[in-house]
Amino acid sequence: MNILQSMLELSHFVGQEHRDLAILGEGNTSAKIDEETFLVKASGSCLETLREDDAVACRFDALLPMLDQDDISDQEIEDRLLACRVNSNAKKPSVETLFHAYLLSLPGVEFVGHTHSIAVNQILCSPLAEKFATNRLFPDEIVCCGTRSVFVPYVDPGLTLSQVIREKTQAFMDEGGNAPRVILLQNHGLITVGKTPGAVKAAMLMAHKAAEIFVGAAALAGPVFMSDADVDRIANRIDEHYRQKALKL
Repeated sequence: MNILQSMLELSHFVGQEHRDLAILGEGNTSAKIDEETFLVKASGSCLETLREDDAVACRFDALLPMLDQDDISDQEIEDRLLACRVNSNAKKPSVETLFHAYLLSLPGVEFVGHTHSIAVNQILCSPLAEKFATNRLFPDEIVCCGTRSVFVPYVDPGLTLSQVIREKTQAFMDEGGNAPRVILLQNHGLITVGKTPGAVKAAMLMAHKAAEIFVGAAALAGPVFMSDADVDRIANRIDEHYRQKALKL
């Protein structure tokens, strides 16, 4: 399956309404083509019904320098989003294209998915959002989502959000060495990244499951989190590494 078809399949999977991850035009996906270009969902398109002409090829070098600029007007951001297209006749890329460009520039990241999971947003719109991000509840969550998630406090979507995602993700990588699998955006949604569409799906579905368990446990005087030692043990078990490879995570 080529990169475009892989991105479309990922989009259709996470966009199916029964999964409660995205409805209407919510969420977006992206896929790295090469070191210069990537595909991203067109603005206003629907993940569940995404078509080939809804995947817009964009240039990294037209976007990444924006992360170091703080004085760009909304109109200039709009103009530069249009200018980053490989084909000037293509549709307008998503307003969140900039954070996709950044995440796809990280080592080992080839695909990105962003949704507004109902289960996850129940927590991200609550005072317990950061606790959910920085703790783990069960072993499979560690296997698919990593030992913790990046937590991003609410900021304005677009350039500001992309800059804060870069800041928080870089701090995570400085501490742990590897790119995160899950990024949680307060009052907004979640992002999952991976080398394959399967890795993005696995992290997305497991984060959604973990959120449902978290909310249920909170109703029963919990949640009870795994200890740091137990989290570290699961993260470094040989059999769990084998399972991650088998699942192409």
